[in-house]
Amino acid sequence: MMLIGIDPHKSTHTATAVDPETNRDHASMRIDVSLEEYQRMLGWARQWPERRWAVENARGLGHHLTSWLLARGEEVVDVPPSATARVRQLSRGAGRKNDRIDAAAAACVAALQGDARPVQPESSTDALALLDERRSNLAQARVRAVNQLHALLRALLPGGAPRDLSAAKAEQLLESVVPAGPAEITRHALASDLVAEVRTWDVKLKDCQPSRTGSRKDRVVPAEVV
Repeated sequence: MMLIGIDPHKSTHTATAVDPETNRDHASMRIDVSLEEYQRMLGWARQWPERRWAVENARGLGHHLTSWLLARGEEVVDVPPSATARVRQLSRGAGRKNDRIDAAAAACVAALQGDARPVQPESSTDALALLDERRSNLAQARVRAVNQLHALLRALLPGGAPRDLSAAKAEQLLESVVPAGPAEITRHALASDLVAEVRTWDVKLKDCQPSRTGSRKDRVVPAEVV
């Protein structure tokens, strides 16, 4: 098993391959932070069929690379920066720091001191959390659109429009209005655009919902009109 230590920085990553049995530094490379360079580094690492990646601060600066490696079936452990700092203090140079030393130190810590923590690939739970966040953002955008639509309808119709309003009903109400003057014409046009926008949000919200029953396709969930 070859350990490949990673010292991540914002714009570059340094990788060092270390044999955990001999603590020997076999090879090292530095890459820019880009998908093309990730591929180049993975190709370089494939010379060792049995390998494990030891990423310093895998949940911080090394998070993106860690996620990318895990998604491609690689085995990754997270090494805290405090652990690599201890290794550097014990190494020649009294704590001197450079990228190659740090990357090698991460691998050494993972192999010899047991400070590394395995990192699990993202699961369906993470995917659902992303969808939930997306749905929340869509719902907020939809509420804003419905609020604007209600405000315009209040100005166009006597008594305004009901709070529990569907896009189809809003469109029907607008068809009953014959606007006169530049302000009314502009309100009517904006309201028509908002009806189309609300329909768009409804479709996107439905797409983000894993399953939905007992609801009308064109129904608009009551918005918190402000």
